[in-house]
Amino acid sequence: MLRALIFDVDGTLADTEELHRQAFNGAFLEMGLGWEWSRSHYKKLLEVSGGKERIAEFIGSLRVGEIERRAMTECIPMIHQTKTRIYKERAEEGRLLFRPGVMRLLNEARAAGLRLGLATTTTLDNVRVLIDSAWGRGRLGWFDAVGAGDLVEKKKPAPDIYQLVLSTLRVQPEECVAFEDSVNGLKAARAAGLVTVVTPTQWNSDHDFDGANLLLPHLGDELNPLDESLSTSIGARALGLTQIETLLSGGAAHGLNGFTP
Repeated sequence: MLRALIFDVDGTLADTEELHRQAFNGAFLEMGLGWEWSRSHYKKLLEVSGGKERIAEFIGSLRVGEIERRAMTECIPMIHQTKTRIYKERAEEGRLLFRPGVMRLLNEARAAGLRLGLATTTTLDNVRVLIDSAWGRGRLGWFDAVGAGDLVEKKKPAPDIYQLVLSTLRVQPEECVAFEDSVNGLKAARAAGLVTVVTPTQWNSDHDFDGANLLLPHLGDELNPLDESLSTSIGARALGLTQIETLLSGGAAHGLNGFTP
């Protein structure tokens, strides 16, 4: 029986990564670091989960002395704090929108009495500003469990954040479906025993999502229905609770095969 839906945040609820990239670059400029992440460089860094971890990965790639590297590493919390402030300021200007079908599915799930959870490596501040910007203030309270930031020691692809959310929701993995957009997120959800729907973005559509139970370009809604081949495959122009319940009960055997990016 389907009892809960658990969503990743960045990339899954909304394609936030360009705003994150701009915020990182804004922080680098403000702090006089002389760094700038291009879209192609940031796309590569997205293979690392967590903003502070991406900064650390970048510092590790620089050709600098060990003393200078240590000094940079000690500044990571301050850099990330500055980046988070800039991201929040720009998001509050109304620059964030949910991806097609996300708001529809959240509303359907709530109306059906399902529990809702978030499982993300981003900070709680970033989660709140996204929900407020894209959906409206107070809607974060719709989620029965919010696993965000540094609540667990190991980030995705480790399953820890999903295990925490499952525990908070008081549900079993076989009673839930997870929604992700990245390979690390997929690995984390599957390692936690969750059936997983993946909706890639422009940043990772060329990645290998082997192991996903269903692969879609987006969840679909009236303005952005799934194309004819996909709607034939899943039996609807948008992914709804009926299709999700079918997936949970063994979707591969029922023709829910998704698409190849």
